[in-house]
Amino acid sequence: MELTINGEPRRFDGPLSVAQLLSDLDLDARKIALERNLEIVPRSAFDATTLGDGDRIEIVHFIGGGDAAKDSAPEDTWTVAGRTMHSRLIIGTGKYKDYEENRRAAEAAECEMITVAVRRVNLTDRSQPLLVDSLDPKKYIFLPNTAGCFTGEDAVRTLRLAREAGGWDLVKLEVLGDQKTLYPDMPETLRAAEMLIKDGFQVMVYCSDDPIQAKRLEEIGCCAIMPLGAPIGSGLGIQNPVNIRIIVENATVPVVVDAGVGTASEAAVAMELGCDAVMTNTAIAEAKYPVQMAAAMKHAVKAGRLAYLAGRMPRKRYADPSSPLAGLI
Repeated sequence: MELTINGEPRRFDGPLSVAQLLSDLDLDARKIALERNLEIVPRSAFDATTLGDGDRIEIVHFIGGGDAAKDSAPEDTWTVAGRTMHSRLIIGTGKYKDYEENRRAAEAAECEMITVAVRRVNLTDRSQPLLVDSLDPKKYIFLPNTAGCFTGEDAVRTLRLAREAGGWDLVKLEVLGDQKTLYPDMPETLRAAEMLIKDGFQVMVYCSDDPIQAKRLEEIGCCAIMPLGAPIGSGLGIQNPVNIRIIVENATVPVVVDAGVGTASEAAVAMELGCDAVMTNTAIAEAKYPVQMAAAMKHAVKAGRLAYLAGRMPRKRYADPSSPLAGLI
C-alpha cells in the first residue's frame, strides 16, 4: 500500500489504521494533528480510521514560527477572549538559534502569550527537538498563527489543523498580500475572519493601520485588532502613530501593535498610544543578545503603559519655564 505523507510517497503493508501508522513513524499522537485527503481525522478516531492505497496524509505540529510580571499593578490587566493577563508583551517563536534561547527569552520577557506557527512534522529526522518540549503549553498561552498564508482557504485550513493539534480556539489570523512587503491582503483577511468566526474560532487579526478596516474587523466579531506598526521584520518602528491612536480610540476590543517594532523605545511608543499590548518577534530574536532584548522589551512595555495611564503633558508651541518667576533674584 502506498501513502503520500507530507508530500512524500511511502510504502506500507496494509491494512493500516491511523494509530498504527503513527506508531510505525514513532510519532506521539498527543502532539500532532493529522489530515487524510484534506479531511481532519479527530484524535478519537485514530484507531478506527483505516487508511487506503493512494491516501494523502498531512501530519503537522507546532514549531517556532512567563509568569505574570511580578511588579505589575494587580489591577492593570488586559483580557482577550476571556483570557486575562498581566503581561502586555507577546513574543514569537521564530528566528531564534534554538528553542533553548527562545525559552530563555520568554522567561526574560515574563510574557504569558506566545505565537506559534504550524508546519509539517519532520519524518526524516525524528531526533529534532519540538517546541512544546521547551515552551510548555500549560505555562504559556499558545497563539497559533497563519504566517505564510496568502489565501483565506489556506489560513482556515492551517488553523483547523492547529485546533486539532492543541485544542486552542484562540488564534492569530494573517493573510498576506505579497512576498516582498508582507502587507495584509485586507479583502482576504476579512473573508477568512468571517469563515473562522463562523467555525467557532476566536480571532486576533493582523491588519493594516487603516481605522476603517480595523473597525470592520471588530464589527464582524474579531476579539482583538493587531495593526502593523511597519512591515513584518523591518524594525522600522511605528510609522503611522496617528492612525494607531485612532484605531485605539474607536475600538472596544484589545488593540495590539503587531510587526515593525525594532527596539524597546518603539514598544514604549506603542503603549503610550494606548495599545493594550505589543507583539514582537524579530526585534528580540535577531538582537545581538536576544535574552537581554527580551528583558528590555518587558520594561519598555511597562514604562509605556504607565506613561499612558499617567497622561502626558500637553504639547506647547513655546517654552514654559519649570521654575516659578516669582522671587527671581
